[in-house]
Amino acid sequence: MNGWKKVLGAALLSAAAWQAQAATLGTSASPNPALPGQVVELDVTIGDVSELFGYQFSLTFDASLLRVTSVTEGSFLGGAGATYGFTGDVDNAAGRIGYVTNTLIGPFPGASGSGSLLHVTFETLASGTSALGFSDVLFIGSGDVDIPITVASSPITVSAVPEPATYAMLGVGLLGVAALRRRQIAART
Repeated sequence: MNGWKKVLGAALLSAAAWQAQAATLGTSASPNPALPGQVVELDVTIGDVSELFGYQFSLTFDASLLRVTSVTEGSFLGGAGATYGFTGDVDNAAGRIGYVTNTLIGPFPGASGSGSLLHVTFETLASGTSALGFSDVLFIGSGDVDIPITVASSPITVSAVPEPATYAMLGVGLLGVAALRRRQIAART
């Protein structure tokens, strides 16, 4: 009988630990780093969520480095059924997309897994590193339960200096031009 109690206790502790595991709210930007004047595509992502029914958050960025040109709903929540949402109020002067919201409509069990919640297109304005911050974060699961969230966003870097790979490509191109020129001179003599 004692053995069953230990097994049952371990199973209950495992189930409680699994339920307490937080989903991850993050970002994925491309290209990153970028050059001034370049377009950066950013996805706000959710990872390892179980039965997500609705959410809200606000996103902040450095307005001296980035300017929002468009915002669209991501595909993750809509994959579980019909949704109703708002892609937020864009304030480029303050560097904020305020109160992004989305919810499922109807008796759906919620979306589980990982995917994109929001797609933002930025124009880069100047060199520097822009932190991406989240506030007003609320994620609700089926049955009106709060879903614990861990935030893990990466900054967007805008670099005036080209990456080392750019210099390598330039060097290879110059070597190719030099070799071609050498062939032309050798062919004349």
